[in-house]
Amino acid sequence: MTGALAALPLLPTLGGCGARNGEALTIWAMGNEGASLPALIKTLALPASLPPVEVQPLPWSAAHEKLLTGFAGGSLPAIGQVGNSWIAEMAAIGAIAPLPAAAAQLLDDQFAAVVDTNRIGGTAWAVPWYVDTRLQFYRKDMFARAGYAAPPLKWSEWKRALHRVKALAGPGNYAVLLPLNEFEQLLTIALSSGARLLRDDGARGAFAEPEFKAALAFYKSLFDEELAPIASATQISNIWTEFAKGYFSIFTSGPWTIGDMKSRLAPDMQDKWATAPNPGPAGMGSAAPGGSSLVVFASQADPAAAWDIVARLLSPAAQIELHRLTGNLPARRSAWRAAGLASDPIVAPFAAQLERATALPKVPEWERIVTEMQVVAERMVRGQYSIEAAAREIDRRADRLLEKRRWMLDKGRAL
Repeated sequence: MTGALAALPLLPTLGGCGARNGEALTIWAMGNEGASLPALIKTLALPASLPPVEVQPLPWSAAHEKLLTGFAGGSLPAIGQVGNSWIAEMAAIGAIAPLPAAAAQLLDDQFAAVVDTNRIGGTAWAVPWYVDTRLQFYRKDMFARAGYAAPPLKWSEWKRALHRVKALAGPGNYAVLLPLNEFEQLLTIALSSGARLLRDDGARGAFAEPEFKAALAFYKSLFDEELAPIASATQISNIWTEFAKGYFSIFTSGPWTIGDMKSRLAPDMQDKWATAPNPGPAGMGSAAPGGSSLVVFASQADPAAAWDIVARLLSPAAQIELHRLTGNLPARRSAWRAAGLASDPIVAPFAAQLERATALPKVPEWERIVTEMQVVAERMVRGQYSIEAAAREIDRRADRLLEKRRWMLDKGRAL
C-alpha cells in the first residue's frame, strides 16, 4: 500500500516544511477512527521532512465539548476529525482554517452533497474523510412473499407493499420501525419530499411550507395505518431479535449496521436481508449526507505540513485501508471502485443514495432545531397536534433558536 501513497500531486505544493525541532503534529480523532488511526498512519510511510504524527483518541460523547473548550483555551491540535454537522459552528467561531487553493483537488472524486456540507458561504472548510447516509435495511424474504423483489421506491407503492408485509407478519407485528425518539426517519422523509427546512438565509424555519407538511402527513399516516409501532427505540428490547422475529421488516440505518447484521443475526438469517434506497413521492428519495471530515485548525503553526498529512489520508489507498480497519465507507469514488464496494449488493445502495443526498442547513443551531422537530412530531403522532399545528409549532421553536442568527444577519446588512 505504501507504494500507492508515495506520490501525491498535492505534496510538492504544500510540502517543504520540515519538522520543527521534532515537535509532533497532533490529530484528534473520535471513536473507532481514533483507535484505528495510529495503524493507518503507519501505512503512510511519512517522509522525514514531515513532523512525527501523534493521535489523541476522543470518545464521540465528549468530542464536541472538547473541541469548544480546546478553542477557548487555545489548545486545539493541528488536525481534527469533525462531524459534518459541526463544520458550520467551527467555521463561525474561527476555529478552523479554510482549504488553501493547493488543497482544492482533495474535493475532487467525492460525492457532491457531502462536499457541499463542508462549504460555508462558498468557502470549503474541511475535506470529507469517510461518508455515510441512511437507507432501508429490509427482510428480503418477507417482501418476496408479498410479491416484491425489493421495496418499491414510490411512496404510494411502498406503503401498499408495507400493508402486504404487515398482513403476512401477522397480528401484533408491524412493517416498519420508526422510533419516535429519533429524528433521522422524519428528516429523510422531509428531504425526499423536497422540503428546504429553513428559509431567509437560514434565519427562519420553513416547516410550515407545503413540502414539509406533506412529509409530516406521510410520516403520521404510517402510524395511523398501524404500519409502524408507536414506540421509541428504548422500547425495542433488541432490534436484531425483533427484526428476525418479524416484528418489523424495514428499519432505517447507516453503513455501520452492515457489520452488526452480519455478526448479530443468526446464520440462517444472512440470506434474508438486504439494503435499498429510500422511497420518495415520485421515485427514489433523498437522505442527509453524513460521515466525518478532516480539518486543519486555524491555530496550527505549520499548516503546510498539516495539509500534507490530510492529503495522504485522502489518497485512495489510505481510504481503502481506513475501510478495512473500520468498515467506514470511503469519501472518494475511486476508492469505492478499487475496493469493489460499488459492485457489492449490500453496500452499493449507499452510493446510489449518496448521489441523491441533500445537504442539511448549515447553521450552528441545526442539531437543536432538528431535536425540537422530533419532539413536536412525536406529540403529533400521539394526537397532541394536528399536522398543521405541528408544522407551525416546529417553525415557532426553530425561529426562537435562530433569533441570534437573525440579529447577526440584520446587523451585518446594516454595516
